[in-house]
Amino acid sequence: MRVDRIVRRSYDKDLDTFRHHFLILTSFLLALLVHEKFTFQEIFWAVSIYLEALAILPQLVLLQRSGNVDNLTGQYVLFLGAYRAFYILNWIYRYFTEQHFTRWIACVSGIVQTALYADFFYYYFVSWKNNAKLQLPA
Repeated sequence: MRVDRIVRRSYDKDLDTFRHHFLILTSFLLALLVHEKFTFQEIFWAVSIYLEALAILPQLVLLQRSGNVDNLTGQYVLFLGAYRAFYILNWIYRYFTEQHFTRWIACVSGIVQTALYADFFYYYFVSWKNNAKLQLPA
């Protein structure tokens, strides 16, 4: 993004002020408190799951601050959310078909991540229904 001349022109540093280090710290602390086993591998697996659930927040905040969303960005965020929603369907299926499906941390984090997309989904589908450009309330 910083190298390509065209993409670099679209970057607005004044709108991109999200403090992403809080997401990393929150994910790490949450993994220390909520985990399946207290092992090095399990703690860092939980960090990655929690961080994945929260990683969309900077993008959503930036889109909210800018107010309008170009077509490519809107579709990108839509498909990221759809990807997670399909994971939820997979977990429901696995819960009913596997005898020992126990990845509850991933399931709860996936639901949280999908909930973060819900507001964006609403505005995306309203703009699609009205055949209008996607505008988020600032």
